[in-house]
Amino acid sequence: MSWYESVARIPADVEQPDKIIGSFTARQVFILGGTGASLYAAYMAVGDHVPLVACAAVALPVAIAAILLAVGRHDGISLDRYVLAAIRHHRAPKHLVSSPEDIPMPPTWIAAGSQRPPAPLKLPARGVAGDGLIDLGPDGIAAVAEVSTVSFALRTPDEQDALAAVFGRWLNSLSGPAQILVRAERVDLTQTIASLQDNARQLPHPALVSAALEHAAFLDELSTQHDLLRRQVLLIIREPAAGATTRDAAAARALRRLDEASRVLGSCGLTARLLNAHAVAALLTSCFDPSAPPLPDEDMALPGEVVTAGGSW
Repeated sequence: MSWYESVARIPADVEQPDKIIGSFTARQVFILGGTGASLYAAYMAVGDHVPLVACAAVALPVAIAAILLAVGRHDGISLDRYVLAAIRHHRAPKHLVSSPEDIPMPPTWIAAGSQRPPAPLKLPARGVAGDGLIDLGPDGIAAVAEVSTVSFALRTPDEQDALAAVFGRWLNSLSGPAQILVRAERVDLTQTIASLQDNARQLPHPALVSAALEHAAFLDELSTQHDLLRRQVLLIIREPAAGATTRDAAAARALRRLDEASRVLGSCGLTARLLNAHAVAALLTSCFDPSAPPLPDEDMALPGEVVTAGGSW
């Protein structure tokens, strides 16, 4: 077998922590070792003045708690991280408002309740530019593109190898952070049904009119009885930006990397379409409320745009 035919096995869980001592990771060794050292130091300090039974009664619950924190898991998360997340959630404010500045304290003449005052909602996305790029503040600039799909199972083995080779070539060419997001979003068939009903009356034959109206009624019944979903594949390219002068350069690099990805992925039949500002704003809005029906692009106002109400006076 030649060198290019050799097979290299890659672990399925590449993020699994390394084992330091036996089957324990560095985090588990730190928790167990730190607890043991603390208990030993406490015993050496008070062992001559406190009976051994009392020391054991105090040390046993602490040791059991340390063992549970080190080896226990809850919902796939280590127990110590779960406890820390619960503490942060308990201490964090529960009422957040969209405000770029800190929320002032209420006046003294208002009776303060037991709840904490509202806090500003800080999102990773600072805004959406006119070209559809997302301003992430200190994290840089992100460009989002919607990528089509290709049927892999229906291809021959040679075609599957070619597709995998093209995808691997794109992965090897990455020079910065990239993310592939597969999400499900609701489908609104209202405009499709209305278009079918309007165009059906212009068909030349009554049988075609009847078939179009029956199809529109079928789609109406389908959307009423079921929650229709479609799969959307997004490619997100992020470029870091240190200052205001480099943000334009970061935006140019992000668009260039996205264009390169579009050319490489186009070799296997995939098309990458850069989302415009309205589509990105609608995407971010749907991420906060996935159950809400999608809004048309013209109903979404970008940051800084004047919101107007349509209709006649």
